[in-house]
Amino acid sequence: MENTRVYSDNSNRAKGVIMVVDDTSENLRVLEKMLTEYGYKVRATLNGSLAIKSVQTSLPDLILLDIKMPEPDGYEICQLLKAEEHTRDVPVIFISALDEVWDKVKAFHVGGIDYITKPFQAEEVIARIETHLTLQNLQKQLRETNHELEKRVQDLARSNEELQKALHAIKTLSGLIPICAWCGRRIRDEHNQWVQVESYIEAHTEAVFSHGICPDCMKRGGMT
Repeated sequence: MENTRVYSDNSNRAKGVIMVVDDTSENLRVLEKMLTEYGYKVRATLNGSLAIKSVQTSLPDLILLDIKMPEPDGYEICQLLKAEEHTRDVPVIFISALDEVWDKVKAFHVGGIDYITKPFQAEEVIARIETHLTLQNLQKQLRETNHELEKRVQDLARSNEELQKALHAIKTLSGLIPICAWCGRRIRDEHNQWVQVESYIEAHTEAVFSHGICPDCMKRGGMT
């Protein structure tokens, strides 16, 4: 038997990819057959080190992990996977003959999401796998939704800022502005004070004035 192999049915519609890590060939054979019959694609390995490399290369949807194996054992494998950002979100279900409370507590402590005791029932294994895959998919959808909402909030904030600037400019430049009918050079501002047109515009916009003489004034002044 190879240390690592992929086993699946002929369907292209696999329900998910399950990695099974167990140093006992018979256990792997039983789990492979059972999972494949339920529509899962199986990646099986007898070696913990190879399992870690395989996960880092291609993430499975879930890992069924035995505890009692040559180094690294199941606890160490889980800790290593949970310590890496790339692999930490892959759910790990321990499946072991160890039945002491402490064994189960440690399994959860190192990052496992569930614990199945050998000998196991096929229905129980499948039910727990499907439950955790459903939860994983919902969490993924939630993260994607939150990311999209954050992006929309940022876009909305930018749009709102631009709108506020536009409204400020419109408020400043719109409406009736009283201008002196005699000289045409003074405007009554919001404080009811008469100010120079240039001063008012410079105070309410980003415009900067330069000075020149228009053609009409040049004619009136005899400068042509």
